[in-house]
Amino acid sequence: MQQFIDSYDFTGKKAIVRVDFNVPLNENFEITDDTRIRRAMPTLKKVLEKGGAVIIMSHLGRPKKVDAKFSLKHIVARVSECLGVPVQFAEDCQKAQEQAAALKPGEALLLENLRFYAEEEGKPRGLAEDASDDEKKAAKAAVKESQKEFVKTLASYADCYINDAFGTAHRAHGSTALIAKYFPDDKMFGYLMEGEIKAIDNVLKNAERPLTAIIGGSKVSSKLAVLKNLVGKVDNLIIGGGMGYTFIKAQGGQIGNSLHEDDLMPEALDIIATAKEKGVNLSLSVQTVVADDFSNEANTKVVSSHAIPEGWEGMDAGAESLAAWKKIILSSKTILWNGPVGVFEMEAFAKGTLQIAEDLAEATAAGAYTLVGGGDSVAAVTKMGYADKVSYVSTGGGAMLEALEGKVLPGIAAIRGDK
Repeated sequence: MQQFIDSYDFTGKKAIVRVDFNVPLNENFEITDDTRIRRAMPTLKKVLEKGGAVIIMSHLGRPKKVDAKFSLKHIVARVSECLGVPVQFAEDCQKAQEQAAALKPGEALLLENLRFYAEEEGKPRGLAEDASDDEKKAAKAAVKESQKEFVKTLASYADCYINDAFGTAHRAHGSTALIAKYFPDDKMFGYLMEGEIKAIDNVLKNAERPLTAIIGGSKVSSKLAVLKNLVGKVDNLIIGGGMGYTFIKAQGGQIGNSLHEDDLMPEALDIIATAKEKGVNLSLSVQTVVADDFSNEANTKVVSSHAIPEGWEGMDAGAESLAAWKKIILSSKTILWNGPVGVFEMEAFAKGTLQIAEDLAEATAAGAYTLVGGGDSVAAVTKMGYADKVSYVSTGGGAMLEALEGKVLPGIAAIRGDK
């Protein structure tokens, strides 16, 4: 049975909380962006305020063995500062029984990096390159078997389980999906997870119409499943960024040296046909800022998106495209934005993406629900100072993408009991 953090009685209980503290560190092991730590604080503080103790678990990076540079000890001081209490540290997440048992109400313990163990991901490590299929199968079975003990040990530390790590919700890992079964009546989402799930549901299940999806980025291949899922659900589908040139070329347009994927042109035509069949307004770029080199200092000019000269490549959406998209955005009640519409990392080609951010801010102020999801678009809206001017900014890149593809996320299903 799923519980809810606001109504659960944490008095005298220990909560083991899966967070996403996979924060960037510089060469001196200093945190360069603590957003993920700060976003988890409301959940952790709630447990402490209601008389409980917290056992915090997370991963950091993608280590394949114990590696000091990926140790969570580097972030203990910052977590303590944000939480407002001294955070203890367990140097081995599988040997923290005594520290966990000694925790008193109001105290916190951070476990060492979960991914120091192969059992967290459930994948064998250290196999020889020439290992036979039988050896691979045996290694996989061995890890799966030992994973049960790994998860059982983590669960033994606490009375209840909270998942507040949306960034890993799409992974069926020990700490995100398997541990929940040890808490049949004492498992719940943290505030961050609740917010992410509500944001997705606001777009995919409970959207006020018209519903518009703005899908950008460089490659169709990375967003194909998203496009296929959304084309039957939205009223307007704006496709921008590098991925748009595959659609334009598929329709017979001249795209010069612009990024494209020839093998996906049939898929692009299928999406166009599906949109037409379902009455969805599919909007591609009509005007493009092109450059003679993939560089911020390149020569540029503005041309029709269907007539890009040889030797030139599309780098940003032109004014006519942006004007058409603004009209769609401002007439919408619900808007999803996933992926930039130009090479926003280069100042010369950031105007289109900035304009989308401004349009979303204007639509939000006028009462629309706006969700920004996906690593690059989140980076863009944050960099441009619009993160607090839209309805919701997602923290989970891969998890958000899989949710938009219509997949059931293991970390969510484990709490809800979904199949």
